[in-house]
Amino acid sequence: QLQASGGGLVQAGGSLRLSCAASGSTFSNYALGWFRQAPGKVREFVATVDWSRGSTWYADSVKGRFTIARDNAKNTVYLQMNSLTPEDTAVYYCSAKFGAISSITTSYDYWGQGTLVTVSS
Repeated sequence: QLQASGGGLVQAGGSLRLSCAASGSTFSNYALGWFRQAPGKVREFVATVDWSRGSTWYADSVKGRFTIARDNAKNTVYLQMNSLTPEDTAVYYCSAKFGAISSITTSYDYWGQGTLVTVSS
């Protein structure tokens, strides 16, 4: 029900925009989030946005470089990623949870399939 897209190969310093479209549900009152998982590492929180007020929360590692936004009319959440570094290389997953935003992976109920972002040095 969550379909992520927009990943690819980019040089360090470049930008990418990820999209995640929700289908089969409007995800009303759901917070939407992005997580990532690099090879050999655990999945980590990147950013999240709530349903109604647009409140956001970012991991320290991406604050000031990434921007999360949602279009409720399109049932879509975006992640604009600027000033990318090789450390941002990972599979990026979109996710949804009912209620308030959270950085805790296990609090999210729905997950997309992931989209690979590779940043070359």
